Amino acid sequence: MIPLPPTAPPGVATSESLASDLGCFPTPETYVALVRAFKDDGFELCADLCGVDYLEHPGRDLPDGVVPTRFEVVVNLLSLSKRQRVRVRVQAGDDEPRVPSLFDLYPGTEAMEREAFDLFGILFDGHPDLTRILMPEEWEGHPLRKDYAVGRVPVQFKEAPGPR
Repeated sequence: MIPLPPTAPPGVATSESLASDLGCFPTPETYVALVRAFKDDGFELCADLCGVDYLEHPGRDLPDGVVPTRFEVVVNLLSLSKRQRVRVRVQAGDDEPRVPSLFDLYPGTEAMEREAFDLFGILFDGHPDLTRILMPEEWEGHPLRKDYAVGRVPVQFKEAPGPR
């Protein structure tokens, strides 16, 4: 397991993580500072950012001291020069999930944060354009939430052509 960068905020819980060299669990308040410390330490790429809804799995495995919430934001940082990968998992809240945006550190997260907002309803404070990216603007709700009502969208089929 690799160590935290020297400039990482104090008190960040860590653990071994599947498919990465280190798993980190900052609070929403230390989230950006931790990601900045990794960027300054040579993690050039934010490979992925996504939301997770743990409505049906509240008892997931977390390090001591990390209070689970329904929503979580998962960020995968990659250092090509060091050949290391770090996973950052921040608890985003229950009713109105919210974390700071990483756009100022990694501009490539702009679309990933919009997708997490659109599909899960996770708000990213400081995002330059937090609007829907996949669903129509008038769409109500967030379709990847576990409590989202399964609806029926009518599909219209063209009549099959007859023999020629």
